[in-house]
Amino acid sequence: MSESGYQPAKVWHWNKDRAGTWSKINRPTAGARYQQALPTGKHPLQLYSMATPNGQKVTIMLEELLALGVSGAEYDAYLIRIGEGEQFSSGFVAVNPNSKIPALLDNSVTPPVRVFESGAILLYLAEKFGQLLPDDQARRTEALNWLFWLQGSAPYLGGGFGHFYHYAPVKIEYAIDRFTMEAKRQLDVLDQHLASNQYLAGDEYSIADIATWPWYGNLVFGEQYGAGEFLEVGSYVNVLRWAKTIADRPAVKRGRIVNRTWGEENQQLAERHDAADFDKLK
Repeated sequence: MSESGYQPAKVWHWNKDRAGTWSKINRPTAGARYQQALPTGKHPLQLYSMATPNGQKVTIMLEELLALGVSGAEYDAYLIRIGEGEQFSSGFVAVNPNSKIPALLDNSVTPPVRVFESGAILLYLAEKFGQLLPDDQARRTEALNWLFWLQGSAPYLGGGFGHFYHYAPVKIEYAIDRFTMEAKRQLDVLDQHLASNQYLAGDEYSIADIATWPWYGNLVFGEQYGAGEFLEVGSYVNVLRWAKTIADRPAVKRGRIVNRTWGEENQQLAERHDAADFDKLK
């Protein structure tokens, strides 16, 4: 099927039959589609998410905080099945009007604070608990440089390369070439930087690494879009070293499987309400 003869109309009209894999949930409008309250657990922090790369950022962050002894970071993680449109419930939209996971509700304060957008959640938690963000202004700024780099770059990898290479119902050479070039450029940016830095902000593990690893770490491990060979990920040796170092962290091993419902059974924890939940997987 070719798109070479396509010309945009004067006014665009939504055609759900052309929307591909996500046609049942994607619409050009916002807001709640049905009324349903969100569940609430016993812990101070309530997370509503799924183990996509953006979802993994937050569960890894929370597990890292708990590993540091931050008891206030205890959390309940509820699964939001985005393929079934659960992000469009009235309860979820009240926490995130953009209807995207992850979304966090902090009930430890009055009134409760909602936090949405994964990067904002990481920064909120780092500042709230004084962890995983350098105190020194220069190093803090470097960590934030990379955090915002990730927030701006990942959509090209996911919504760009991942969509057209893996999900799109039509393989469009121009689109795949365009976003492959950008994905490889981003990998090269990371590889060159990590050639002389242990972590993204230097020698200190931070929210910059926590944000970036679920996207680019999983990519170079060949677990993202099945595109490892296509992107020649083995050539990015510094990214691979960094990705393995982070993957070996116990908190990362726990956090990456929270709200996960696919893959090996011992790597799935649909909901997390207590640290002992992980013991059930052994």
